[in-house]
Amino acid sequence: MTQLTRRKFVKAAGACAALGAMVSVSPRTFGKAKKGRVIVIGGGYGGAIAAKYIKMADPDIDVLLIEKNANYVSCPLSNEVLGGDRDIDSLTFDYANLSHKHGISFMTDEVVEIDAAKHSVKGKSGKQYDYDKLVVSPGVDFRYEKIDGYNAGVAEQIPHAWKAGPQTVTLRKQLEAMKDGGVCYIAAPPNPFRCPPGPYERAAQIAHYFKQHKPKSKVIILDAKDKFSKQGLFMQGYKKFYGDMIEWVSGASGGIIEAVDPKNNTLVGEVDEYKGEVLNIIPAQKAGKIAHIAGLANDSGWCPVNQKTFESTLHKDIHVIGDACIAGKMPKSGYAANSQGKVCAAAVVAALNGNEAGEPSYVNTCYSIIAPEWGISVAAVYQLVDGKIVGVKGAGGLSPMNANANTRAIEAQFARSWFKNITADMFT
Repeated sequence: MTQLTRRKFVKAAGACAALGAMVSVSPRTFGKAKKGRVIVIGGGYGGAIAAKYIKMADPDIDVLLIEKNANYVSCPLSNEVLGGDRDIDSLTFDYANLSHKHGISFMTDEVVEIDAAKHSVKGKSGKQYDYDKLVVSPGVDFRYEKIDGYNAGVAEQIPHAWKAGPQTVTLRKQLEAMKDGGVCYIAAPPNPFRCPPGPYERAAQIAHYFKQHKPKSKVIILDAKDKFSKQGLFMQGYKKFYGDMIEWVSGASGGIIEAVDPKNNTLVGEVDEYKGEVLNIIPAQKAGKIAHIAGLANDSGWCPVNQKTFESTLHKDIHVIGDACIAGKMPKSGYAANSQGKVCAAAVVAALNGNEAGEPSYVNTCYSIIAPEWGISVAAVYQLVDGKIVGVKGAGGLSPMNANANTRAIEAQFARSWFKNITADMFT
C-alpha cells in the first residue's frame, strides 16, 4: 500500500483546499430563495446529509453549508489506516458535488458566533449570514482538563486521533517507528463519547499491524469504564486472532487515567503508572466548540433537543444533530448522524412550508473490523415514544457470538460497502 506521510496528507489537503475555494462561489446568491434560508454548520455525517436532503426536498429553499475544512476526512474506517490496510486518501472527500450538482452554497469558514435573537451567524473570516433555520452539526470537542498534563498542544505529540486526519497519520507513523516488543497504550474515555466501539476496534487494528510486523509487541487498553460496546464479540475476536497481544484493563482494575507525563511518555492512573512506546489518549468528550459558544449545550456538555425535529430546546429555529445532541437511546455514530440529518431535514422543510413535521423513524448500525475478513456489528431501529427516542423491540441486534468465518467475512464486506454507500449519499 502507499506509504503514509504527514507531507502527503498536507499535499492532498491543499489540493482539496483549492477545490474548496472554487466551490465556495455559489451559483446563486444566498438568501434569494422563495421559501427561506437554511444555514448548516458542519459538513460531516450529519451536516452534509441535512444540507443535501433539505435542498433535494425543496429546491426553493436556499441552503448554505459552512465548514471550516475544505475537505472532510471520515472517522469511520480510519482505524484501518492504523492497521495498514487503508490510506488517508481513501477517507478524504470534498464538497464539489453538493455545490455543483445540488445547488448548495458552500463556504470554507469557521463559525465563531451565533446570534439566535437576530438569526445570524458570523465566521472567523468576518463574514455574516442571516438564516431562517439553522442546523448545527459540530461533532465533538474534548475535555482535556480531565487528564492533568493533556491539552490540544500535547495531543500533537500524544495523539487522540479521534478526529481523523493529520493525527491519524501521526499515530500510524509512531506505530511504524516503535520497536518490536514495545507497548502501545490506548486510554479509552468514559461515556458518552463518539463511536462507542471505536477504541476497541482500534486496538484490534493496531494488533493486526503488530502481528504482521512487530509480533513481540502488545496493545493495552486502559479503560475508564467497566464494560464496553460489543465486549463479548471483541474479546472473542481478540483471542482468536491476537492471543494475548491485546490486554484490557477496566476502570475498576486501574484503567482510569488521571494524568500524562509527555516527557517520559507515561500515563498516570489511579493505581499505577504506565510507560509505553506509543500512547493514544482518547479524552472525555463534549459537544463541539460552537455549541458551547452559542449556548446550545447544557450542564452535561451536550445539546438538548426536541427529539422529533432536533430543534434545540434552548434556542428556537436552531436544530442540532449528530454527536453533539442528546438523542435518547441513539449512540453517537456516523450512521446515527446520517439518520438524524434526514429526520431534521424533513422537519425543517415542513416548517418552512408551514406544515407539521411527520412522524420520524431512525436507524443505526455500527460495524467493527477486528481482522481484515472478520467483522462484527450492532444495529437498531428507533422510534419516538412520549417525545423520547427509544429502540424498537426486536429490531436490530448484535452479530451472533459464535458465527462461522464466512459470516464474519460477509460482515467485514458489509462494513466497507456501508462506508462506500454512506459517503456516496453524503458527497455525490
